[in-house]
Amino acid sequence: MARNDENDCRRIYEQWHEFTKARDADKLIALYADDAILETPLVTAILDHKTEGVLRGRAEIKHFFDEGLRRRPDDLLRWYRTGLFLTNGKVLTWEYPRETPAGNQIDLVEVMDVEDGKIKHHRIYWGWFGFQLLLRNALSKTAKAAS
Repeated sequence: MARNDENDCRRIYEQWHEFTKARDADKLIALYADDAILETPLVTAILDHKTEGVLRGRAEIKHFFDEGLRRRPDDLLRWYRTGLFLTNGKVLTWEYPRETPAGNQIDLVEVMDVEDGKIKHHRIYWGWFGFQLLLRNALSKTAKAAS
């Protein structure tokens, strides 16, 4: 039977943010189960060969982290959050709101299913501001491919 614990969720909440800000893909991937799933529209923006926003297993997710942390647009990712998160010991969620004290940032909601102290399924939902940036990126890629 899977162990679920609010303390694991709090640890993941704190460490995921810390490791992402530090661009430490090795520590970040250690938070994930071997058979984890990550879903985000950023997959197709970062990995040109992917046609869907779903990654399966630590190897695929680690490759995405390596590329994404290397190429991310720092001016739009301030990693500001309010310090509030929600959990029931099985699901963990928090927001990176658009409005920050330093201006707009990419607006995201992180939702993670946690099992046995590891992230089992991670979904990243984008708000309207972040979605506009993804759309511009996709249109730019399409225009370059057509020329």
